[in-house]
Amino acid sequence: MIKIVIADDHTIMREGLKRILDGAEDIEVVGEATDGFEALAQVRRGGFDLLLLDLSMPGRSGVDLIHQIKDEAPKLAVLILTMHEEEQYAVRAIRAGAQGYVTKESAGTQLVSAIRKVASGRPYISMEVAEQLALNIMVPHEKLLHEQLSDREFEVFSMLVGGKTITEIADALHLSVKTVSTHKTRIMQKMGMNSLSDMVQYAVAHRLLAPFQV
Repeated sequence: MIKIVIADDHTIMREGLKRILDGAEDIEVVGEATDGFEALAQVRRGGFDLLLLDLSMPGRSGVDLIHQIKDEAPKLAVLILTMHEEEQYAVRAIRAGAQGYVTKESAGTQLVSAIRKVASGRPYISMEVAEQLALNIMVPHEKLLHEQLSDREFEVFSMLVGGKTITEIADALHLSVKTVSTHKTRIMQKMGMNSLSDMVQYAVAHRLLAPFQV
């Protein structure tokens, strides 16, 4: 039996995921988490095999949260479930230690097989993500502007272009407003941009905006 914990801040999404998994006799949902801190508490409590982790949640989240989870429980399998389809999110998550990456749009058809594969110790990633990872290793290439950002900067960038204010980002990431403002300044410097509008236009052009989430 594969025991899993679902970490997602949307109740409707968690209930939907549990319905998808109801038909799998070898998978049992033994816990839930609604933010990064609850996810870490579940990890520290243990007693399960796989963490199904939303990439964007209140509190600790994203690549930073993956790093901490793998530091504290290196053998725990982590499968990322996210609204983001762009390969850049997946590549950063895999590099941080996640074993798999599934978009919420494809969860209905791919989730069960992804859980089984990751729980068995094998990676589960799309062909596009696998190709991107291989290219990054094998083929020297000039990085795109967003690829030059650190993981934290990329997280702040994603929230900025997604419509979050600096104060909202500071609250969500448990950072000071000054720190987030500094990140924004560095992001704009690295990307050679002068305004948030420039960043949004870039994000749209490179498919870096997550679909709307209720």
